[in-house]
Amino acid sequence: MNKKTKYILSVIFSISGFILAALLNVVVPQKAEGVVFEDYTVFGITTNSNQAYRVVLYVLIIGYLIAGIVDWFHEKKRNQYQKRAAFRFVCGIALFLWDLLGTKLQVLTQPFFPGPAGIMTAFVSEGDFIWTNTLYSLRLYAFGFAIGVITGVITGVLVGWFPKVAYWVNPVLKVLGVIPAVAWMPFALTLLPTPFAGAVFLIAVSVWVLVTTLTAAGVESTPKVQFEAGRTLGGNSLYLVFHVAIPHALPQIFLGITTANGYAFTTLVMAEMMGQPGGLGYYINASKVWSAYYKVFAAIIVMAILFSIITKLIELIRDYFLRWQKGVVR
Repeated sequence: MNKKTKYILSVIFSISGFILAALLNVVVPQKAEGVVFEDYTVFGITTNSNQAYRVVLYVLIIGYLIAGIVDWFHEKKRNQYQKRAAFRFVCGIALFLWDLLGTKLQVLTQPFFPGPAGIMTAFVSEGDFIWTNTLYSLRLYAFGFAIGVITGVITGVLVGWFPKVAYWVNPVLKVLGVIPAVAWMPFALTLLPTPFAGAVFLIAVSVWVLVTTLTAAGVESTPKVQFEAGRTLGGNSLYLVFHVAIPHALPQIFLGITTANGYAFTTLVMAEMMGQPGGLGYYINASKVWSAYYKVFAAIIVMAILFSIITKLIELIRDYFLRWQKGVVR
């Protein structure tokens, strides 16, 4: 089997799971009783949640097919596409089983485990409300994460460079590092003027601790020979910090930022569940009160997509600043 044939089979394998899921949804009749798909108007088009779910499957099939065609012309992307083929197939089969057990037969306990068509009801019935809460979460996350990263990098450089700063800050880091950021929520909501400011503070603290710790470790671990080389070239202390210490610490800095991203997202959801007037965490909490678990799953899916996109953006920024590592680090 030549390389081209093997790749074509991997593309077919990638989309076959989603094709099976689409065929199941179209061909197999609804067996469970009492399942009604109401019509809603979305962007001027009348549709229901089951039809919307089919559209998602069609988009996935066409998207992965186009990606397979495009990636063929780039060796690295082609290899990555082939490696992920089995994962895509399993995802398609998971949707197949989920639709069968959660919607067609409703073997899964309802309303706690709705099928994919049931979850799509949240998007077609109140997509605007979900979008509004998503924007609120993004705004809250952006403020908290940016403040945490900026202050964390600055503090980390100061701790790593000045022993006197390390003397005062390291004990604080050790204490804050073992206390979950949400534990400070009662104080944040009481002392800060608005719930939004309180949540930003909690996210910033969770990010600040990790970024500061790893930035300081990166600066402190800079080999002395690099400082000596910098001084030989006539560099002063400021030059050594910005052209020697910080570049050396960049891998550690981005490790801290990547790790802190997960903590920030967790803190974001917890803060929204406990005192915010909006956001995906607020949406989950409000939906849970009314046992609208299909809305809870919809919010979780949006969170997963957002987290994946943000993580990918961080990785792209990291790869740009650490492009010198290509061929050096596996």
